[in-house]
Amino acid sequence: MRSRTRRVASSALLATLFVAGCSPDSLDGLSAPASGTPSAGPSGRAASAGPVGRAIPVGAGPQKTYTTQQQPPAGSCHYRHEHGEPLEDPKCTPGAISPAVTQANLASTICRKGGYTSGIRPSTSVTGKEKELNAASYGFTGRMGDAEYDHLISLQLGGDPNDYRNLWVEPADPGHRTGSGVNNRKDPVETKLHTAVCKGQVTLAAAQHAIVTDWTTALATLHLA
Repeated sequence: MRSRTRRVASSALLATLFVAGCSPDSLDGLSAPASGTPSAGPSGRAASAGPVGRAIPVGAGPQKTYTTQQQPPAGSCHYRHEHGEPLEDPKCTPGAISPAVTQANLASTICRKGGYTSGIRPSTSVTGKEKELNAASYGFTGRMGDAEYDHLISLQLGGDPNDYRNLWVEPADPGHRTGSGVNNRKDPVETKLHTAVCKGQVTLAAAQHAIVTDWTTALATLHLA
């Protein structure tokens, strides 16, 4: 009799769950997270779930003292090209955001008067070593003085200052005059995105996702071109 009572109670519980939109697989907390749920990255922090594209890892944020970060193995990263411009390898350089910059504190961080990036930028004694290591990761053989050790998500867009996932050796643009130094077309795109974020034209997350997806189309994607 008790066994029959348990079966009836169990059937009633399952029927209630189905009516509520649940499935038996979700019982006891055994269900997998819904698609698009942020997952913890190598930093141990949850990734940023933006409106479009893949989740972006979260880095450690600004540090009082930076140390040289280990880079991907030599030759393991490969450039891709869109609209004639060199783009990063998303497996090696997926981007990483700083937990210190959020939509809620823009006025006191990246949008504050007097600037934000100079106080959190790693020294060249650190980034110089990282640039050489990362050049080997990407198999870069060009002139180092014409290549930028670039924050994929720029500091002015809340990118992490020294997470290896957010830094890559960006080759010079096509047609760049050898020996003329760094002058990449990605830089003005970052500045326009920063202006749009600070004016409230786009959200911080939208700008970050647009830049990691393809910086050559970021402005058009956000209707800022």
